[in-house]
Order: sequence, then structure tokens, then C-alpha cells
Amino acid sequence: MPITRRRFIKKTFAFSAAAALMGNRRFALAADIVAAAPPSEPAQHYLSVGDYGVVKGDLPRQQAVASAMIKYAAATSLKPDALFMLGDNFYGGLAGKGLKSPRWQTNLEEMYPAQSFPGPMYAMLGNHDYNDEGGKRSVDAQLAYRDANPTARWTLPSKWYRLELPPTPPAEKSLATILVLDTNFNYRDAHIMGDFERGVQLSWLAAELDKPRTAPWLFVFGHHPVYSSGKHGDTDDLVAAVEPLLSKAKVDLYLSGHDHDLQHLEIEGHPTSFVVSGAGGARTRTTPFDTHGPFGKAVYGFSHLELRHSSFTLRHIDANGNQLHAFTRARDGKVVNFA
Repeated sequence: MPITRRRFIKKTFAFSAAAALMGNRRFALAADIVAAAPPSEPAQHYLSVGDYGVVKGDLPRQQAVASAMIKYAAATSLKPDALFMLGDNFYGGLAGKGLKSPRWQTNLEEMYPAQSFPGPMYAMLGNHDYNDEGGKRSVDAQLAYRDANPTARWTLPSKWYRLELPPTPPAEKSLATILVLDTNFNYRDAHIMGDFERGVQLSWLAAELDKPRTAPWLFVFGHHPVYSSGKHGDTDDLVAAVEPLLSKAKVDLYLSGHDHDLQHLEIEGHPTSFVVSGAGGARTRTTPFDTHGPFGKAVYGFSHLELRHSSFTLRHIDANGNQLHAFTRARDGKVVNFA
């Protein structure tokens, strides 16, 4: 049930310090996955992972999560329609090599192979993607990569963009409209985004949200969470500038990363479900300052979005393939949680 955002709830479900990447725990099989709707209603499937593009000592963690994603897709007989890459795509930058960096292969193409994930990789920018490289930033290469490699799955057409799911015409058949943001205007310490660019993006977001809906679902995605029970906590700039727009437009889902954990948040009186999926490889953090509920855990993993016309289901899966938490949201806004 929704809880007051400022209310602290002392519950043991939040933020386990352990993140088991190996062991004898069984992998989740198709029988473990609860159906969100009758099979007669077609569904699309998307996997999301954030804060994944790690280096050196952290690389085994990214490999463990990526391997879990591959096994999960195989065990559930899924060919995901796309991957959502929720930012912090390249910690440490691209070593000044830009489009020629070997990390495009080691951290991306080989890590999430096309035979398991043949669909697009819809990307967004995190704060660690704004690394200086002799006057260049890895973000420049990320924006240019698709043009330089037209057959690549990587899809980042601009810093912020509109996406229809499925992305093929006719538009009236879309299940969801997604507005992808560059939320780095809030990251003031790094001086990443100036006031002008920030204003242009917010004006674009407001205009897009004011348009009549052409799909059953309306989502907004960005690297930084609006609300979070994790170490970073709520993002004040997004609470001030973006949250009122989400509420006014009755956005159904806001999906983000940045906090290195898996969360599901329902805010009392707010029409939007908030999800954090930032557990793709960067070290987990175990110091929550508050609890928004109904779920939060500092454990490595990814998320599975099952999208239908009448409902969507969001599942959090850990690096052992275990389903930790899931919820289904109906078109009327009713949310049902299950494990």
C-alpha cells in the first residue's frame, strides 16, 4: 500500500547487505514467473539494467548480472523486445578512444550478446558518462556511436528523446510512450548541464506530457531517481522540477538507476509507480535514509518489464536468477505486489 514519503518504516525487507553472486541456489524457471494476464493477451518483454559499465575489479559483478540476464531469458523462453540501459554506461570513460574504445565490445556487445538480446538497446546518460577525455566526453561518443555503426543495437539518438513501444508503425498500435531524459541537470557538483540546456529539456518534457495520449501507457525514464530509499535519497531538483509534471500527466511509471540497488516505491497520493534498477555491476550501497516501500534491496540484479494493453508487470531479478519482488499495475492505477 502507498505510504507517506516522509514516514520512516522499520521493516526488515529493506536493503540486505549481502549480494550473493555464486552458490547453489537454483535459477528461476518459467514456472516461477507469475503470469500478469491471460496468455490470450499479447505481451512485450523488456529487460532493464543500470549502473553496469564498470571497470577492473568490479567487472566480475557486471559479468554475473549479464550472465543472469542471459540465463533468465533462456529459462523463461524470452527474446526480449529490447534492453533499457539506465545510465552510467561507462564508468571511467572511454580512455580517450571514443568510438574506437574496446569497451564497446567488452562492456556492451559481448556482455549482452545479440543472440540472447536481438532487440535495440535504448540508452540514457548517467553522471558517470560525463567523463572528460582531453576536452571530449564519453557522452559525445555515445551519441555518435549509432551513426558510426548503423547496424548496432545501441540506440541513443539524443540526450533526451521520445520512444514508442513497439517502435514500428502504425503509432496507434503502440502500447507505451516513453520519454527518456538526461537527468544530469541535477548533478550540480559536476557542472554537467547548464541552466539553458536544463530549461530546454524541461520545456520539451512539459510539452510532450501535454500531448494527448496515443498509447495505453505513459512512462518516463532517466538515470537519477525522483524518489529513492537508497544512499543518494530523493533527488531534490527532480522532485522540484519533474515530479509536478509526472503528477499532472498521471505518468504510470518512472524507471531509473543511480542508486545501486533494486527498489519499488509507491508514494501516497501520487499516480506514478517509481522503480529503481541500478544494480548492474557497480558496488551496492547499504545505507538507506528512509523507506518509501514497498520494496528495496541492495543486491545485484536487473528488472523485467512485461507490457500488455490492460496491465504491466515489473519484476526484480537478482544475479542468481531469483525473483525478489514483482508488482502488476492495471490501467486504473491499482497495484498488486507479489514475490
